[in-house]
Amino acid sequence: MTVYELDTEKSVEYAKTWAFGRNPDFHTFDLLGGDCTNFVSQCIYAGGAVMNYTPDTGWYYLSAFDRAAAWTGVEYFYRFMVNNTGAGPFGKETALRNASAGDVIQLCMEDGCYHSLFVVDIRDGVPYVAAHTNDAFDRPLYSYGYDEARCIHIIGARKNSRPV
Repeated sequence: MTVYELDTEKSVEYAKTWAFGRNPDFHTFDLLGGDCTNFVSQCIYAGGAVMNYTPDTGWYYLSAFDRAAAWTGVEYFYRFMVNNTGAGPFGKETALRNASAGDVIQLCMEDGCYHSLFVVDIRDGVPYVAAHTNDAFDRPLYSYGYDEARCIHIIGARKNSRPV
């Protein structure tokens, strides 16, 4: 497996382009529980991540009816990112103070995590995010209501290497 960094600038540019719109290449899940993690996955994919087509536990999108739970589900996304040792993006949970552009913040209440946000900038130690469902771009994290927030630092991605 070849490990590589994602292009954060491309991911942030994608977030800026689509924060208040919907890319027609992807189904919108606004009326099916929310579109936040779908949008975050699109941002990461735009930065150069390859999809992981592992049935049940991968991270991929082919259509509204052929996708991994990790592409659109908050908890599934978290588990995939912090446990992935195969193809596709991977990361680790880190303290919010260590967040950087290209990372993902998930908001949590007493009964679990419910919302994924894509970090587009850090200014004066404050993460600024983009999101779908309640569409936003360059919104300060402190403007959200939550009990806890967890940050997934996206380290990079892996792709299968082909012998030469």
